[in-house]
Amino acid sequence: MSNSRRTLHVVTVNYRSADMTADTISHVYASNIDDCAIVIWIVDNGSRDGSAEELTQTFPDANVLSSASNLGFAGGNNLALARILPEIAAADRDHTFVLLLNSDVQVRPDAIQRCLDFLDEHPEAGVVGPRVVLPSGELDLACRRGFPTLSNSLWKLTGLSRRYPGSRRFSGYNLTYLPEDETCEVDAVGGAFMLLRVAAIDDAGVLDERFFMYGEDLDWAYRIKDAGWSVFYFPEASVLHLKSASARRQSRRMIYEFYRSMWLFHAKHYAPQTILVVNWLVMIAIVARGIFALVVNSFRATESKRFT
Repeated sequence: MSNSRRTLHVVTVNYRSADMTADTISHVYASNIDDCAIVIWIVDNGSRDGSAEELTQTFPDANVLSSASNLGFAGGNNLALARILPEIAAADRDHTFVLLLNSDVQVRPDAIQRCLDFLDEHPEAGVVGPRVVLPSGELDLACRRGFPTLSNSLWKLTGLSRRYPGSRRFSGYNLTYLPEDETCEVDAVGGAFMLLRVAAIDDAGVLDERFFMYGEDLDWAYRIKDAGWSVFYFPEASVLHLKSASARRQSRRMIYEFYRSMWLFHAKHYAPQTILVVNWLVMIAIVARGIFALVVNSFRATESKRFT
């Protein structure tokens, strides 16, 4: 396959964070990307603070789309995908790519190029994600995960995964038993930087908008793998994720959406093959853990935190 025919659509969802989004897009424009047409899509997710106008003025060559309301991460990205996918000719779909990029991510100069080259070299790969680093220098654990099966979820909710991070049995969700510098096939990579082959999206469909702000990347990876594609974690590429420290207070909406997404994923992918009593126990456990999280969160230091 010739690299000269590659096209990359970069999609970033903005919600009341025009300056941060502008910094993210500026890092994309400053990237070292060869023989690839770059098309930028910025979706303003109902900010109503002048973000769309500001970003349009800052990036006149970008496609800035505005939503009248906050559609969530899945809905915002789908707004761009609905414009992108129908315009790609059948002959070009195998070498056209979509990058979902959070508005709080800074790409290293060679990160996008490395990931594009990885997909070129691995035709079985439908998705690739890089090593995502937090400002502390630690790995963002969401950048490579196993699916939240009953066992993985149990070890995560009970804290055993944190207590035994080197155990293959107990750390099957965050995969902390794997070396951070090891390229490997995984169940899912994070939506903060998720590079996809358009052909894989054709097979799996777009994001499920029932997931408002968590779990949509896991669900998408599940459907993409179910369609026969592979998902890879590729640490030779690296990006910086500027998300807020977890010790700060989160909004109740964020906590609610996190635990709602856990149940939604289970109900969609595992509940049909699970006996009723176990499904009830899973629901009770998720609700109980969510209530506990709300209580703990109420004692944390206050910090305003956005959600897309």
